[in-house]
Amino acid sequence: MKVKSQRERKGKIPLKIVAGLAAGLINGLFGGGGGMIIVPCLKYLLKYETSAAHATAIAVILPLSVLSGIFYTAFGNFEWTPTVFVTIGVTIGGIAGAFLLKKLSSTPITLIFSIVMAAAGVKMLFF
Repeated sequence: MKVKSQRERKGKIPLKIVAGLAAGLINGLFGGGGGMIIVPCLKYLLKYETSAAHATAIAVILPLSVLSGIFYTAFGNFEWTPTVFVTIGVTIGGIAGAFLLKKLSSTPITLIFSIVMAAAGVKMLFF
């Protein structure tokens, strides 16, 4: 990967902040989904490699999700029982996904991400 100059990196700071604000708003409003904002912004606007965009999104979404979870709990919109079981699945799936991200090239990663995003959109619109 080409190393960018300090000037090139600083020139993208406002765009990174706007992407972060959008992801935070989506995550706070819907309880998740900030990655659907972060990944395309990192990949297409900031020119990150596909695997770096996905890995960076995960690193950003973790503290964002914890913070959103704290607020949801404070507002009384939280249930422990499903959280425990979902956390087990998310942990196993996250580990498997991280290994797959390292093994796959950009094309299948982008294809899988696009299919998942499209399927989620269709489900929300029609089901």
